[in-house]
Amino acid sequence: MNIYVGNISRDASESEIRKEFEQYGEVTSINLIKDKFTNMLKGFGFVEMPKKNEAEEAIKNLDGTMVNGRPLTVNPAKPKTVSNNHNSGNSRRYNSRY
Repeated sequence: MNIYVGNISRDASESEIRKEFEQYGEVTSINLIKDKFTNMLKGFGFVEMPKKNEAEEAIKNLDGTMVNGRPLTVNPAKPKTVSNNHNSGNSRRYNSRY
């Protein structure tokens, strides 16, 4: 089960997050999202736990837990949505004369 983890301190490490989640079961992966230019943590990430019951227990118990002075936000991850809008944000009309 993929779990969203938010409000992560920029000083947090993958091992700190892993330690919190491994109290509830096996962790198969952790992906802390970083800014591609500064390489600093963006404050959220994802934890993958293979057993749904262990993941649900982790979500229930870790939401609001203080890590590096900040309360974590822990929820089931939502699947990415795919946009069918081929114009994707470009609202300029090319047929206009002005």
